[in-house]
Amino acid sequence: MPLSTCIPYTQFINDQGELSGPLPDWANDVDLLRALYADMVLVRAFDKKCVALQRTGQIGTYASTLGQEAVGAAVGRAMTREDVLVPYYRDTATQLQRGVAMHEILLYWGGDERGSAWKNPDVAEDFPICVPIATQATHACGVASAFRIRQQPRVAVTTCGDGATSKGDFLESLNLAGVWQLPVVFVINNNQWAISVPRSLQTAAPTLAHKALAAGLPGEQVDGNDVLAVYDRVQQAIERARRGKGATLIECVTYRLGDHTTADDASRYRSADELNAAWKHEPVGRYQRFLHAGGWWDEEREQRLQRDVHQRIEDEVEVFRATPPASATAAFDHLYARLPAQYALQREQLQERVEALGGSSHE
Repeated sequence: MPLSTCIPYTQFINDQGELSGPLPDWANDVDLLRALYADMVLVRAFDKKCVALQRTGQIGTYASTLGQEAVGAAVGRAMTREDVLVPYYRDTATQLQRGVAMHEILLYWGGDERGSAWKNPDVAEDFPICVPIATQATHACGVASAFRIRQQPRVAVTTCGDGATSKGDFLESLNLAGVWQLPVVFVINNNQWAISVPRSLQTAAPTLAHKALAAGLPGEQVDGNDVLAVYDRVQQAIERARRGKGATLIECVTYRLGDHTTADDASRYRSADELNAAWKHEPVGRYQRFLHAGGWWDEEREQRLQRDVHQRIEDEVEVFRATPPASATAAFDHLYARLPAQYALQREQLQERVEALGGSSHE
């Protein structure tokens, strides 16, 4: 049967924090409702700290998640531990929720490969951050293929920005996932800007979710600033894939309130009026109003959460700052599984040079 060309759209909470439709049964879990809020508050505060660390030269270029916290928090909560995350570079919230430590994320953005060697065994099989655009989608299909061959009830979840949907890697991955009925979920963080290219110039498709139809996949849109809506649809897609029903494409419609990265200046291509209007839709304040209205949140809980978040971040920053520098030879150690002879010689020469200067390879 042909797929419908009508793309469904899901929203539970509007900009004012009011219900726009009935909530699913799982929303009766008040602990989960509060946890999703805490996830978003944590990543927003951590994001602000990361930008400050970059501005003071303590880490390198950093990709902010400001305004997009609901997507990452919901995806992380919707996944189970046996699933595998194949992320892109704006998935801080998802990584934190799944168990990557903040100091490890800081090491990564500080240019240290040890930032991708996570200590938590729960994320041992998650993939590291992918900076090349859309190549992570093909990796996710490889992971999902392995799950299918092994007959494991596991799911690969991969994310990307709106710009990545114009890449061949992304479209080829959708095609493969459709043909092979792979257990993979594609989540698009449509934050409206592919660096300086607006969504209106990115593609002529009516929605990014429409791109699923050519691959024979179900595609849908969700309000990416509504954490409950994102959680619900991603969870449903993951469980569908786990039951052997194949892949799903979910477009989360949100907005990038910050620069593309700390190396960007969005004011050069985006108006202040547009940015101010987007702040009225941001996810954290909206969800806080919803929790307050339901009687599930109050000022005392808010102050306690803010204190806890601040302390956790400061503790992790201190761990990051106290981490000894990587070895001088580390640049060679993550290039190949087996280092080619010419690189092995260069590594040996560097080691000898360091020792001749009276130091160690860690200086």
